[in-house]
This record gives sequence, C-alpha cells and structure tokens, in this order.
Amino acid sequence: MIYSLLINILIVLLCPGMRYNVTIQETLAKTVQVEAVSMHDAKMAVSQLYRDSNIILSAEDYIDTEITVDYNRSYYKSPTGDFTLIQGDCVETLSKFKFGFDMVFADPPYFLSGGGISCQSGKVVCVDKGEWDKPTTPEEMDAFNLRWLSSVRDHMKENATIWISGTHHNIFSVQQQLLKLGFKILNVITWAKTNPPPNISCRYFTYSTEFIIWARKSQKVAHYFNYDLMKQLNEDKQMTDVWRLPAIAQWEKSCGKHPTQKPLGVLARLIQASSEPGAWILDPFSGSATTGIAANLLGRRYLGLEIEDEFLAMSKARRKEIENHQVRTDYLERLVKAKIILPPDNVFVADSSEYMYGVPWLL
Repeated sequence: MIYSLLINILIVLLCPGMRYNVTIQETLAKTVQVEAVSMHDAKMAVSQLYRDSNIILSAEDYIDTEITVDYNRSYYKSPTGDFTLIQGDCVETLSKFKFGFDMVFADPPYFLSGGGISCQSGKVVCVDKGEWDKPTTPEEMDAFNLRWLSSVRDHMKENATIWISGTHHNIFSVQQQLLKLGFKILNVITWAKTNPPPNISCRYFTYSTEFIIWARKSQKVAHYFNYDLMKQLNEDKQMTDVWRLPAIAQWEKSCGKHPTQKPLGVLARLIQASSEPGAWILDPFSGSATTGIAANLLGRRYLGLEIEDEFLAMSKARRKEIENHQVRTDYLERLVKAKIILPPDNVFVADSSEYMYGVPWLL
C-alpha cells in the first residue's frame, strides 16, 4: 500500500528575491527543484515533471496531484529599510519569525458589505468593499478576531500597545477577544468625522463615527503614552477620547484609493501618542499602508502584511512618493496645519541601521 505524503518543494525563480513554497500532495514521496520566470510557469513545470516521471500508479493507489502556492514573500523594502511589505496572510506570515513590535495598528474587516448603499463623491454607490468584508455569523467573526489577535499578541513586546479600528459591526467582537486574551483596554476612541457622507435612505441618523480600541498587552506592565505631546497639540488641555478629525482627503488618494483607507491624520496622532521615535510598528492588515506612511514621516519603522496585489502596489507607490522631498514636506505641512503634529523641526528621523526582522525570506 502506498501512503499519501505531503512534499514541500522549494521552487527557485529566476527573478531575484522571489521564492515560492509549493506543496504537492501525491501518493509517492518525490522532491524536485525547478527554475521558472513566474509562479504560473513554476506550477506548470512541476506538473510536467510529475507527468513525465516513470512512476506508474494503479487505480487504487492513485489519489491525485494537488498543487498549492504559499504566497508569503517579501514584496517591497524601502531603500532605508524603514518600510517593509510582505505579501501573505498575517497569521501564517507571523508564525514564521520571531520579533517583538512596540506598537500595532490593525484595521481588520468590519464585515459590513451587505448590499447597503452610501454616497461617494456625490454618487450613490453600493457598500461592497470586497469578499473579505462580507457579513458572517457572530461565531465566525469571533473565531476570526481571536485567531489574528492571538498571533499578533505573540509578536508584541511586553509593554506594547495595540489600536484596532471598527464600527458596531465588528468592534464588540474585537473587545471580547481582547479581554479573553488578557489585554487591558485603555481607551475606546470615538473618531467623529467632520465630513461624513450623507445618509441616502433618510431612515437613520448619519453615520459619522468609528471606534478605535486602544489596549496594552499586559495587565501589569506599564505602557508608553506621550501625554505631554497630546496636551500640547490640544491647546494645552487634556486630550479626550473623542477625536474630531476629517475622513480621508483627496490629496491622500494620489496613488489610488483603498475602500477602507484611513486618513493620515488619525494614524499620525495615535502613533505619536503610543510610540517613541525609532519604534517598530506592525500593521497586520496593511491595505494602502497609511500606517507605514505615517510611521516613516514620524521617524518610526514599519512592517505591513497584506494579501492583495492591488493594495500592495498602491502601498509601494505611496512609499516611493514620499521619497520626493517636496511631497514629504507637503504632507508634513498639512499635518502641522491640522494640529496633528508639531512643526517638522521636532520630527525625529529614525536611524536606518539594523532593520532586521529575522524573517527568512528577507535576509
């Protein structure tokens, strides 16, 4: 009797830095290595090798050949190493290396794309952000949030904090999983948008708020909070947990628009509040990498995880955009004018040395 085995095959592509882990399920153990110029060609090469082999299987022994590709790979790393994108599921990717982050921002699926309508650029549009945002059962939502939060928690330093955004669709599930995992909830920020879209149906109050939970990893280990800076930015008054800030502006869409893109102002404020210059920041649902852009503008270092090619390309373009001194200056001036940051003289530029995560495919 021939037993079914899982064979891990490393396919080395001709393109520098692009490696794929290909898993073949077959009835006989067989390890091969092929070279190809693309993932498609790599899969075809493996299939051809399998067909051309001299192995003869009887009908009762033959199962089938199933080929799957592991998409976890380095997508882009900035010239200074302070901004890295990895393509892959956040849980699977994080399981492959050990690194402790100082701060995490997560914008997970809200699960609200149920066919409703909204207003965008003056037009009525269907609320459909993608398959990843389709409504699900409460049990499935809880399981999803527990899974990614558990993985992220394992990669947070003991004094690290995490920010998670949401609406009523998902935020209560997030809160319960945070408590289950032992996080200490510090604040629930109410982001009151100063320019919300109108309510088309006229059957509800206009949706103008989102929530951002701020929690620390440990119940007993103190977290970092730049209280003095937040007070200074708030006309020398204690900053409250209600933030009146605009939604994403047109100038933030120069490289395209992600359907759930957050404004730079929101990310810049929370990054300054909870991390020091030079800190490592993780975003497990990177999207258009607003977290990374804000982090780099403020002298922090960033690792973003994302699955979709479209959003990775957008993120890379945004990071390259701020290599332009004029663009970078313009962004900082806008944040200063909005009283999100102090004048640029006070902005720290992170040291560019030793940007290592211990990720095998980044070495």
